[in-house]
Amino acid sequence: MKNYIIDTNVLLHDPNSLVNFQENHLLIPIEVIEEIDKFKREPNELGQNARSVSRTLDRLRSQGHLSEGVTLPNGGRLRIVFHKAGEITTLIPGSQASVDSRILAQSLAVMRAHPDVPTILVTKDINLRIKADALGLAAQDYETDRVLLKDLYTGLFDRVVSPETLAQFRAKDELDLEPGREYFPNEFCTLIEDKNPKKTVLAKVDATGKKLVPILDSRDGVWGIRPRNRQQHFALDALLDDRIKLVTLMGKAGTGKTLIALAAALKKTITDREYRRLVVARPTISMGKELGFLPGSLEEKLAPWMQPIHDALELLGDLNMGQEQRRHADLMRSGMIVVEALSYIRGRSIAHQFMIIDEAQNLTPLEVKTIITRVGEGTKIVFTGDPYQIDNPYVDSSSNGFNYIVSKFQRQPIAAHIELQKGERSELAELAANLL
Repeated sequence: MKNYIIDTNVLLHDPNSLVNFQENHLLIPIEVIEEIDKFKREPNELGQNARSVSRTLDRLRSQGHLSEGVTLPNGGRLRIVFHKAGEITTLIPGSQASVDSRILAQSLAVMRAHPDVPTILVTKDINLRIKADALGLAAQDYETDRVLLKDLYTGLFDRVVSPETLAQFRAKDELDLEPGREYFPNEFCTLIEDKNPKKTVLAKVDATGKKLVPILDSRDGVWGIRPRNRQQHFALDALLDDRIKLVTLMGKAGTGKTLIALAAALKKTITDREYRRLVVARPTISMGKELGFLPGSLEEKLAPWMQPIHDALELLGDLNMGQEQRRHADLMRSGMIVVEALSYIRGRSIAHQFMIIDEAQNLTPLEVKTIITRVGEGTKIVFTGDPYQIDNPYVDSSSNGFNYIVSKFQRQPIAAHIELQKGERSELAELAANLL
């Protein structure tokens, strides 16, 4: 049994975190409740999470006094802790000055009152964890939804085979997988001939996870885009496969994530007419200092945020010189292409559309859940992201929603993930991504 003191940022990050600490004691300082109250009027995801936490605590009040402790559904016990001002100041002189100091003092009081029970402060605030360590108090990050980059599923593997095996695969369009490791549906494979490593064949694991099958041949290009490396071949296969409903494309700047996703979406929507429209959305989180309120209509306000999408669409329009070419502005006026912010997606049901969520590394796990649960019948959704480029101050390279999707869907037959590893934007962009 352990005592976990929960900080405000943990509850705002995941309002369901109260049931993720197994059969232990959860202690919430009264200062955390005060901070939650300040956020509940925010018109964003933090406000939604704050209101959710408040409603959860209010429901738990029906089971008893929160000051004495109530039993949680997972068997743990939750209690609101409160100490008199004089007691807090004794533990940490001057602790009235900041909420963090008061939370630390509350945690120290709990630790000293129960010396035989491990007491741990759980917070996503790095500096608060450092302060706790300096005071001899154990502190941890909230890691329930964390997926470390080094452990993140790549969606790729290589297999060295004999010339006979390679010829057999080409003849039969299938190859049984070797035992000894777990293979995931739609995991992409490069078959390499052992006697001549330059001879390769691209394949993927089928929906059963028991054999390899060929990928779609996209060497002729899609909407003017020709794949330049094997990862881009894999990406186009996943994007054009109607059986796959969720695709995640990961890669550093310049690997072609957004461009390839848009090219496949335009083909499926405009040329093949398999979807009613193409919907492209991205979170409105800036890099650097905010510029303040933007004047104009909703479209004019969103224009700076969505300009990267328009740039990519213009490039694709220039590349595609066939009969299907239409100005992307005309397609947007006709409603075939919709570019929007994610702020207004809650409550919607999006059916028979091709959705692309760009810059998904800036989303929280709860936000990506909200987005995916909006997907209706016949819709395909694609997330692109680079966990190394995060502008959202409330997530990091391990706790962002993009990593969360990849780890949760890697075993699902209707999902595919590809890590794009080589930059193709320009020689300078590739050098900058690797050196800076």
